[in-house]
Amino acid sequence: MLVKETLELARKNLVGVSFRTQEFQLRLHSVDKLVAFVQLKMVTAFVSHTALRQLSQFFAAVVFFHTTEYILAIFFHGRSSVTLSSLLISKNYVIALSFSLLEYMLEIAFFPGLKELWWISNLGLVMVLLGEIIRKTAIITAGHAFTHMIRKYHEEHHMLVTHGIYRFIRHPGYCGFFIWATGSQIMLCNPLCIVAFALVTWRFFSTRIPYEEYFLRQFFGSEYEEYAKRVPSGVPFIK
Repeated sequence: MLVKETLELARKNLVGVSFRTQEFQLRLHSVDKLVAFVQLKMVTAFVSHTALRQLSQFFAAVVFFHTTEYILAIFFHGRSSVTLSSLLISKNYVIALSFSLLEYMLEIAFFPGLKELWWISNLGLVMVLLGEIIRKTAIITAGHAFTHMIRKYHEEHHMLVTHGIYRFIRHPGYCGFFIWATGSQIMLCNPLCIVAFALVTWRFFSTRIPYEEYFLRQFFGSEYEEYAKRVPSGVPFIK
């Protein structure tokens, strides 16, 4: 009797294990189908006219921005004084771009209509071009006085630049980058990254500008004080 009960219990356990195995296989198969579906959606979305245009504009803007930053740094400061840091590519920047592309991939796969708002995308493209023009004009106008690192010591050739675009914007380089960065996400119609990029870049400049101006006031005294009162910073809500 005991042997029969043991065998029956073993049989039930085997049936249960077999059932759970089949259930697990079905779930695994469902996951595989879901992954295949997502991959198909993404591949289909990425070969669409919308994705090809927006992503090509985005990558072209990124490559142009960083290569011209590096080239202009070499032109004004000499090859021996310039390092790869002049490309302005940091770990946090790469992470930000990765999140931007991830958002774009998910949204164009599952909410393709969001990316078809061409008037918004074109507005972003205009902002990217405008930001690029403002920043590069600032670099060319300042020439040797423009550096990617904040100067903490006054050098003999360091002059306060107040002509050209600096007559209207105190920090046109920062203004241009703020417009460029935010515009790049508007161009991609990335609602989450539009807000994130705008907030992160604004927060960065809200601390960098006062820090930089602390040294500028030490270098140029009342001359810079008068200039700062007369000309806006160029970044919203930063005096």
